[in-house]
Amino acid sequence: MGFDVLLDQAGSLGRFQILQIAFFFVANVIAYCHILLENFTAAIPGHRCWVPLLDNHTASGNDSDILSQDALLRVSIPLDSNLRPEKCRRFTHPQWQLLHLNRTFPNVSESDTEPCVDGWVYDQSSFSSTIVTKWDLVCESQSQKSVVQTLFMSGSLLGSLIFGYLSDRYGRKGIYTWCLLQMAIADTCAIFAPTFIIFCTLRFLAGSSIGIIMSNSLILITEWTMPKSKHIGVTLTFCSFSIGQMLLGGLAFAIRDWHTLHLTVSIPLFVLSLLSRRLVESALWLVTTNRLEEGTKALRRVARINGKESAGEILTVEFVRSNMQEELDNAQNKPSTFQVLRAPKLCLRVCCLGFVRLGATVPLMGLILNLQELGSNIFMFQVIFGAVTFISRYSAYLMMKHTGRRISQSLFLFLVGLFIVVNTFLPREMQTLRAILATLGLGAASAATTAFSVHHIELIPTMFRSTLSGVNNMFGRVGSVLAPLLMTLVVYSPHLPWIMYGVFPILCGLIVFCLPETKNQPLPNTIQDVENATKKLRRVKQEDICMKVTQF
Repeated sequence: MGFDVLLDQAGSLGRFQILQIAFFFVANVIAYCHILLENFTAAIPGHRCWVPLLDNHTASGNDSDILSQDALLRVSIPLDSNLRPEKCRRFTHPQWQLLHLNRTFPNVSESDTEPCVDGWVYDQSSFSSTIVTKWDLVCESQSQKSVVQTLFMSGSLLGSLIFGYLSDRYGRKGIYTWCLLQMAIADTCAIFAPTFIIFCTLRFLAGSSIGIIMSNSLILITEWTMPKSKHIGVTLTFCSFSIGQMLLGGLAFAIRDWHTLHLTVSIPLFVLSLLSRRLVESALWLVTTNRLEEGTKALRRVARINGKESAGEILTVEFVRSNMQEELDNAQNKPSTFQVLRAPKLCLRVCCLGFVRLGATVPLMGLILNLQELGSNIFMFQVIFGAVTFISRYSAYLMMKHTGRRISQSLFLFLVGLFIVVNTFLPREMQTLRAILATLGLGAASAATTAFSVHHIELIPTMFRSTLSGVNNMFGRVGSVLAPLLMTLVVYSPHLPWIMYGVFPILCGLIVFCLPETKNQPLPNTIQDVENATKKLRRVKQEDICMKVTQF
């Protein structure tokens, strides 16, 4: 409560907080686009093998100059099981006899065909260029697209651990500015990458910044606002992610060249990194790290921006120290994190929460990172998905209000798995139904994530809430890495990754029932509160029964 007094003197929701939230909203909208870039920059266009009769304009003979394109394609490319031209094989020699057959397609032996040894020809009706067309990431190399996404998410996991530690040690603002600049440089240089390996490396470096850009913005917002106003900044932060999804869909629809699209979402980060230097470091972090003079200056600056000129005389170092003495003592006497390992019930909670976080993150990232697998109009999907996640967050709160935390999460996770599994086995011709199920699945996954964030806070004791939240965020990063990594299994079966996306949340939905219900329950403050929670709950129930019997 001590810092709340200081913040009340400086202004709890004034001009400074409004400008800060507006800046982070814009920054998160731009930064979130970088997570989903491969949906468009790595889109796989229609393709077939390069063949001399069709693509070498100097070739002639066998009446190839007077035959139609369809006829030349028929004698050059075999048909697949759906009677469509093969994407990854061609005839070793033109099969002229096929022109004399009327709707009959004899079996062609493997020896009559060969891989695309001379390269591919790509359909440019949707995209003028992608990294797929630049480095021929098709057929045997198709899984390389998922490798790019996996490396980006792996960078996010590693960057969250490294920069998260640096943020706690050297401050939120400086690390935030550096991560904005690092992402801007890495993704701008990725446009000019001469090889696929260098491109992947630069995307890894860009990914290492994204986690801190989002988390530090949320931390700075919450540490500069009063408890009664925190929900405004947090809600707008989550909404900015949905706006970022919709913005990327619109930009990709207008810009079909991957170089230009990459540059369009990267250049604003340079401007944002310069503007972020005007941010104010968290006074709460400064004070709790014994930098009282700097913390006092930060509070005075915020008071001046909020129009409270007289607060400068009140906000002195002695006033700050007197109000924060209890927090300073608690920071010095904080129990060791290793005590968590000696608390079996708390360890069980952390493990269960980690698996539930995975169950919500894997299908969510699997859906938003693989739009092309769901239908042809990926631009529309991107915009719709952003709108659905925007709405579903509020649906989760309404659900939890009436049914509690456990039932809400379990129901949402079960629906995610059901929608994905059913969608997996629907034929691609049923585009409308597939789009509806994918949209419902994403909405349920987003709602499950929102419900989880509330349940998680209510299960972790206050003294370890920040540390254990970091551990749980690591599970979320692992889920983000696992989602694109599972797509590499498509070489074995096109349905296998999606089956795993569907089964995983259903299993994790059952794990939710290993956690206690926290609706209308007080927050645990210490490890002892968690370890004795069952006994207290049992005692409360017995008292309720005795009360009912007495009343009867």
